Amino acid sequence: MLQKSYPYYLGNEPVSPNQDLEVTDKYSGEVATRVAMADEAAIDRAIGLAVDAAEPMRELAAYQRQDILNHCVARFKERSEELAMALCIEAGKPINDARGEATRLVDTFRVAAEETVRICGEVMPLDISARARGYTGMWKRLPLGPVSLISPFNFPLNLAAHKVAPAIAAGCPFVLKPASMTPIGALIIGEVLAETDMPKGAFSILPARREGAGLFTTDERLKLLSFTGSPEVGWALKAKAGKKKVVLELGGNAAVVVDRDVDLEDAVKRIVFGAFYQSGQSCIGVQRIIAHEEIYAALRDKLVAATVALKMGDPKDEKTFIGPMISETEAARLDGWIQKAVAAGGRLLCGGKRAGAMLEATLLEDVPKNQTVVCKEAFGPVAVLSSFSNFDAALAEVNDSVYGLQAGIFTRDLYKAQKAWNTLEVGGVVIGDVPSWRVDHMPYGGVKDSGIGREGIRFAIEDMTEIRLLVVRTPPKG
Repeated sequence: MLQKSYPYYLGNEPVSPNQDLEVTDKYSGEVATRVAMADEAAIDRAIGLAVDAAEPMRELAAYQRQDILNHCVARFKERSEELAMALCIEAGKPINDARGEATRLVDTFRVAAEETVRICGEVMPLDISARARGYTGMWKRLPLGPVSLISPFNFPLNLAAHKVAPAIAAGCPFVLKPASMTPIGALIIGEVLAETDMPKGAFSILPARREGAGLFTTDERLKLLSFTGSPEVGWALKAKAGKKKVVLELGGNAAVVVDRDVDLEDAVKRIVFGAFYQSGQSCIGVQRIIAHEEIYAALRDKLVAATVALKMGDPKDEKTFIGPMISETEAARLDGWIQKAVAAGGRLLCGGKRAGAMLEATLLEDVPKNQTVVCKEAFGPVAVLSSFSNFDAALAEVNDSVYGLQAGIFTRDLYKAQKAWNTLEVGGVVIGDVPSWRVDHMPYGGVKDSGIGREGIRFAIEDMTEIRLLVVRTPPKG
């Protein structure tokens, strides 16, 4: 169970000036614990401490940064069930999914520990013409300095880890703002980091209201802003970020294309997972299912049968697959989108009922393309089916979106797979599986309204470091 209350972390230290933030059990709606909230003065202090820690962090040897991350790996393994239950309570994530995320937290820190000793540079010849004869160049990567990290509610452990772990690996002090609805996982990460010998001020983890957290974005002492969340908020923050580097991992309305040559049983199993895992609250959750007309009816019927069989209920029950959405407000929003789609001519295949924050897993077909549930990010347990006769047209339908995060293609045709990779305007194409698939060291991010930059440890480290060049001239006579 959760502790009665949690401090925030300011300059590596637990601080409890208040207990202003109530964190609810997302299934029962009851207050589960209380958390200290940071005000603007605390955030300003944290940034100042991060600035002071920049040089000591830069001076840490690679093995010392690796030791910090390896300590986290060991402690997260020891506390994995505690982490999973905290996630189950604060996010409403079914316990089996929560355990999976706790495992990914370990993976992410483990990969970061490995990458810490692989931050390399190059020696490059410069004598490309006569004027450069005798010159040699070499470059290495150095940490940017203090960085600002803002993580979302849907993967409160692993998406915080994808910011914190590479910052440590790169040697960057950081200030982290976890989502106020789900701060506990990040604060447990803080508990573990506080056990290490990181330089004083190297990290702060500060739950804060959005309206009081402007310094995370605007403060010029911070050299990078890494934000994961909604496109509306992300692009607005980028406009206010000033000269700092910005990495945005934003939303999507991911599509999966199912060609006629695939194993339907396998495709159905993966699509149901991709659409309804953690109540569809994933930016790469399957939202659009585009199936070849020859197998459309069979696929539809199998999807409906598999969807209605999903167990919905208390996320602490190990048999539960569909838990609550993050709030009743969010569930009501998506319920409204579903009802509007049906009113516009869409056909409800299954689901479509709501009770508080619980929304049934829902499948729709024949929905006009201009409906919000098709063209915006649903971020909940709903998917829309359509059919195609021409593979190129199916790819065009995938691209007919302001988003471009990941796409899934079920096909056994190598040439179609290559065409999808070349054609789709997304950050990643997954062949033989759903767009919801991710392993934590791969480059992950999107194009168009889905963001800029890439996460995945090595790629995040590249964003958190800068290249410094050294040029050596050898005089003609030595």
